[in-house]
Amino acid sequence: MLGIIGQAIFCTASRQRDRVCSAARSRVGKLAMARPMDRYEFESDNTAAICPESWAALAEANAEGAASYGDDKWTRRVSERVREIFETDCEVFFVFNGTAANSLALAQLCRSFHSVICHEHSHIETDECGAPEFFSGGSKLLPIPGANGKLDLAQVEAAILRQRGVHSPKPRVISITQSTELGTVYRGEEIERIAEFARQRSLFLHMDGARFANAVAALDCAPKAITWKAGVESLCFGGTKNGTAAGELVVFFKKELAREFDYRAKQAGQLASKMRFLAAPWAGLLNNNVWLENARRANERAKMLAEKLTSALGMKPAFPCEASAVFLRMPEQLVAQLHGRGWHFYKFIEPDIYRLMCSWSVTEEDIDDFIKDVKSSAGTLS
Repeated sequence: MLGIIGQAIFCTASRQRDRVCSAARSRVGKLAMARPMDRYEFESDNTAAICPESWAALAEANAEGAASYGDDKWTRRVSERVREIFETDCEVFFVFNGTAANSLALAQLCRSFHSVICHEHSHIETDECGAPEFFSGGSKLLPIPGANGKLDLAQVEAAILRQRGVHSPKPRVISITQSTELGTVYRGEEIERIAEFARQRSLFLHMDGARFANAVAALDCAPKAITWKAGVESLCFGGTKNGTAAGELVVFFKKELAREFDYRAKQAGQLASKMRFLAAPWAGLLNNNVWLENARRANERAKMLAEKLTSALGMKPAFPCEASAVFLRMPEQLVAQLHGRGWHFYKFIEPDIYRLMCSWSVTEEDIDDFIKDVKSSAGTLS
C-alpha cells in the first residue's frame, strides 16, 4: 500500500512538473525576449529525478521508525540482494557519494607510500579534489593514457618501470572505470587481461562503477562476469546516476580486504545514522531489475541521440557510443547558441569535445527538442 502511495506521489509530481514545463515552453514561444527555459537533460545523469521505484521505497521507509546506523531491514535487504546479483558472498557498505566510495575503497587497499594506476581521464584523477590521496594518507595517483578511456597495459607497464624502487611510491592498485569516463565499456576479456597483469605484479584491481549498471546493460552479461570472476577485488557500485538520490555501495569481493572498513567509513563521516534512507531507494532500484531497465533506457537514448545528430548534421561521436554518453566535437559558436537556448552541457576535453549525458529519464521528446535547436542554431552559423 505504501509503495502505491509513493508511486502516486511521484506520478502526481511528474504530472505537475510536465504542466509547469509545458507552460514554460508556451511562455518562451510567446515572449521573444523572455529567458529560455533551462534544460538540464543532457548536462549530467546527476540532474535526473529519483526514479519512481526508489521514490516509493523511500516513502515506505519513512512511514515508521527503524534501528539506526545500518541495523535495519532495508540495509540488510539491500546487502543480501547485492550478494544475489553478484552470485557471491561479498561485503557491502553504504557511503554517501562516489568520491567517498572510491577514496575509501582505495585507502583500504593502499598505504601512504603506495600508488594507484588509473586512466588520465578517470574520475579519481580529474574530479575528486585529491580525496583518494587524502584518505589514503598520501598514496599517489599515476595517470596513464589510453584510447577511448581505457587503460593501455603497455603504458601501464612503462609507468611501473619508471618507478625508481624505494625512491618512488610503490604501485599497489590498478583502478579502472566501468563504464569509462568517455562512454565506452570494458569487455570481460579486457578486464581479465588487466586482472592477470595485476595479479602477476601483486597489485589489487579496483573498479569505479559509478555507471556500472550501464556497462552491464550494454554487455548484457551477468554482473559477476565483469567483476569478481574477471579478477576485480573491489567495486564502487553507483546508484545516484541510475535513479537514487544519494548513496553508493562499496563492495569487497574478497572479504578479508574489508577488515575494519566500517571503522574507516565512520572516521570519514560516511556512517549514516538513518541508514535506511540511503538503503531503501537501493531496494527499489535493485528489486525486479529496475537498475538494469534504467540503464538500458539511458543507453538506448544515448544511441538515439548520437544517431539523430549524425543523420541531421553529420556530427559523429568522438568516441564509440557504448553506454549512456555522447561526445561531440562542436564549434564554440554552436555551443554558445545552444547555451543561449537554455541547454546545459559542458566541454569535457580541450579544445572542442563536449559531453551529452543521458539518464534513465531522458525522453525521445527531449532528444527531438535538442535536435531541433541544434539544426536551428547550426543554420544561423552557415
